[in-house]
Amino acid sequence: MNIAASRPPQPGGPVEISPIDTMAERPSREDAEAAVRTLLRWACDDPTREGLRDTPARVVRSYQEYFAGYHVDPVALLERTFDEVEGYDEIVLLRDIRVESCCEHHMAPIVGRAHVAYLPHRRVVGISKLARVVDAYSKRLQIQEKLTAQIANTINDVLQPRGTAVIIEASHHCMVTRGVHKPGTSLVTSRMLGVFRHDPETRRELLAMVGRGSSNLD
Repeated sequence: MNIAASRPPQPGGPVEISPIDTMAERPSREDAEAAVRTLLRWACDDPTREGLRDTPARVVRSYQEYFAGYHVDPVALLERTFDEVEGYDEIVLLRDIRVESCCEHHMAPIVGRAHVAYLPHRRVVGISKLARVVDAYSKRLQIQEKLTAQIANTINDVLQPRGTAVIIEASHHCMVTRGVHKPGTSLVTSRMLGVFRHDPETRRELLAMVGRGSSNLD
């Protein structure tokens, strides 16, 4: 069962709804492998030949990794916080978090980096949890705009900081390796909440900190 989907939605908070909420509704591994064989035949190849014989099983295993985020509750990741911060009240920024996601329109890779920041209000969270929240949402079928909002909204709702900001820069293979074929392009999205939205000085400070980072998408 999708753990995130079992959590009731909070007013104004992230809504986690899985299209398949019970194991009874989920196709079996055998069904999934049969679907891959169908696609291989549709592509005009023979799924029984030596090079493709084990491909359906490999694809299904890879899907378990690509879409592992459906089985992770992002809210639970942030529930353990720390109050002993010696009065620290400046920006916390985790920069250049690797993003690996999948376009929900063409099921093509989305690869890039996320910058996640918040301005604490009495408590902080372990920095690895910020990266895990990024993974929990990115390891699903996504569009970048929604991904950006989901990460920011969840951090903001659970930690209740004075401000939250998420910036994602990513390359979309749905337009790099197909369609318009524009390699080298990247999409930048941001979600600013609290003081990062309303205080221009704080937003400028954040953007300056992010600007000193890497923009390598490889």
